[in-house]
Parts: sequence; structure tokens; C-alpha cells
Amino acid sequence: MTQETYNYEKIAKAIEFIVANAKEQPSLFEVAEEVGISQFHFQRTFTEWAGVSPKKFLQYITTGYLKGKIKETSNLIELAESAGLSSQSRVYDHFISIEAVTPQEFKTSGKGLDIFYGFHDTPFGECFLAVTARGICAMAFVDATTKDEQLILLAKKWHYASIKPDVSVTGKYIARIFQGDSNSVEKLPLLVQGTNFQLKVWEALLNIPNGAVTTYQQIARSIGNPGAVRAVGTAVGDNPIAYLIPCHRVIRKEGVLGEYRWGSLRKKALIGWEAARLEA
Repeated sequence: MTQETYNYEKIAKAIEFIVANAKEQPSLFEVAEEVGISQFHFQRTFTEWAGVSPKKFLQYITTGYLKGKIKETSNLIELAESAGLSSQSRVYDHFISIEAVTPQEFKTSGKGLDIFYGFHDTPFGECFLAVTARGICAMAFVDATTKDEQLILLAKKWHYASIKPDVSVTGKYIARIFQGDSNSVEKLPLLVQGTNFQLKVWEALLNIPNGAVTTYQQIARSIGNPGAVRAVGTAVGDNPIAYLIPCHRVIRKEGVLGEYRWGSLRKKALIGWEAARLEA
């Protein structure tokens, strides 16, 4: 286990403890004791990761704070609609482009395509990344028990593609995603398999600003299908590219974070981390 993954696991455990005992407001010493490291080391590690103290971080994942963020996002959507902008118009400059495979490419399950994959450390634990010459085709957060599962899913979805491990290829993408290692404005490309409806939902997710949250209802409305809330929820859950297609930014209208394909605790970490960085 690398230091970055070790630190995240300690941080995740701390977040879980802080949330579970929010009413008691545990001290920094109590949290550090719970995760098994010194108070000084824990405070430094958490602050370096989040940019704020554990106490401040907790504020960003409370129901009251999240309800306010939902309202902010709703106002942005209404502003875009009043200006005649659709969800496909890219209201936000996020440097990500998404492309769907053609029906023929879908039918042949990646025939003639070279896919390179690798496992890498991130601020949110280890991740699996798979890329093609046309962009990222899979990304998922993993642990020791789910690594093989991601390879099986990749091979099943891209059955006839040539799939090879190559961290020298995937590592360049990881640097751009998490370290901002890019001096160009070239967009980070994504290549996905999905229905037209799924693609609309994933495109709508790309329009959620960093540090913001929205609801399934707002996503359904933004794609012009307000009655399809349940179908939107399914499409959000089927997102093949974690983090970059930010399905973690979709929460319940009550301000409750809800479930997440890669763990509800990681969703808390993602949302709190983004909000803290934005405020900073």
C-alpha cells in the first residue's frame, strides 16, 4: 500500500467517525485516536488533503449546507434556460469531451480497438483506469477485492478489443486528472458505450460545476424529460467513468447524499473535498 492510499484510508475512517458522532462533536484527539495515528500527524494529513480542518470539512457534507448548494445549482440551470442554453451547450468550462461509440462499434464490442489499463493512487484511494486512442473508456475506484472485478467488466463490455496493462499510458491521464499536469486547453476525451438516454444524462452530469451538487429531479428537467427521475437515477448509477463524469454530485432533494456506486463514504469524501477546495 502506498502512502497516498494509506492516508486516504485513514482520512475516510476519520470522516466516517466524525459523521457518525457529529452530535457529540468529537475532539481532534478523539478522532486521531479512532484512526490510530497521533493528533499532530492526523491534523497535518487531513489538512493537506482537504485544505481545511476536519471540523470545517464536516460542514460541507451536512444536510443544511447541501440544501443551499442544491438551490444554487437550480438557479444556475434556470439562468441557462432563460438564456436559451441546453445542457449540451456546455455552460461550464470543464475541459472534458464525451463521445459515444457508433451502433456498429457497439455491436462489435471494441473489435480492432487497443485498450490499455492500469491501477493508480488518487486522493480518494486506488483507481482503475482504461484508455484508448480516442479517450478514457473506464474509470473506477477499487480496493484489493474489486481489482479483478473491474478487469472482468472491461473485458465483458469491450469483448473483442485488445486489452493490455500499461501504466505508462494510463499514468499520463492520471496526472492530468488529479494533479492538473497539463498546460494546454486540450479537452480530456471520454469514449463510452451507452443508449441515447444514458448519454444525455452523462452529458448533463458534466455540466455540474466543481463543488456544486444537484438532484435527480434537476437532471431529469435539464434533459427535457422531467418525468424520468427513476430512469435518470438508473443512468447515473450506470456511469462507466467515475469522478470525471461526476455522478457523485447528484444527491437527494432532501439534502441527503444517498448511495454511490463506489461507496457512500467515498461520496462524502468527494463532495466535501470539492466544496472545501472551492471555498479555499
